[in-house]
Amino acid sequence: MSRGPDAGTLLERALLRHAAVAQIDLSIVSAAWTRWASATFVGARHDLLLTAAPSPALDNWIADLPEADFTLRRHLVAELTVESRTRVGDRIEVRIGVLTVEDR
Repeated sequence: MSRGPDAGTLLERALLRHAAVAQIDLSIVSAAWTRWASATFVGARHDLLLTAAPSPALDNWIADLPEADFTLRRHLVAELTVESRTRVGDRIEVRIGVLTVEDR
């Protein structure tokens, strides 16, 4: 029996939807995650590389990203940090780190 998509897949879908609402054509270049646990929580640390065309909308989206609310089934976004932002040709690459925890 399938439990559905994992936290990484849910996070990627949520980021793409969030960007689309802001009218940003976002692409996910790479995404990886590793299991994470504390004394009271279980979850994952995610490392994603995103790319989009430069624009004022993208600048605002990146600035607001750490405070954004994401709805993930059975998971919560506990922390999101913008690790780097780099211009590569005619694109902006943004590396983000995200901590998700299971919501049981």
